[in-house]
Amino acid sequence: QVQLVESGGGLVQAGGSLRLSCTASGSIFSIDDMDWHRQAPGKQREFVATITRGGSTNYAASVKGRFTISRDNAKNTVYLQMNSLKPEDTAVYYCAAVVTTTSRSMTDYWGQGTQVTVSS
Repeated sequence: QVQLVESGGGLVQAGGSLRLSCTASGSIFSIDDMDWHRQAPGKQREFVATITRGGSTNYAASVKGRFTISRDNAKNTVYLQMNSLKPEDTAVYYCAAVVTTTSRSMTDYWGQGTQVTVSS
């Protein structure tokens, strides 16, 4: 089995910064794309950012220029540096990863989420 655990969420004032981390552990052979998604109260989960194993990135328009996704392949960890935070960034942030396990099956795994609250 594979587990993804997020950390780094919290309460911050508008204009502030937070850095989220997500580490994968378990029966991992390799990890392809790693993503961040978020879900605000009463809204559907939405894509935030993605990074390939080689480091290519893509962002939602709403966060481009403010958020930066990065990863450390040796640590099976993905990060999300969030700057210039706005109240509308308030949400539960989830990481996801495409993992090939040691049994060579490829599956999407999700973390349990970390709360980010931005006060105005």
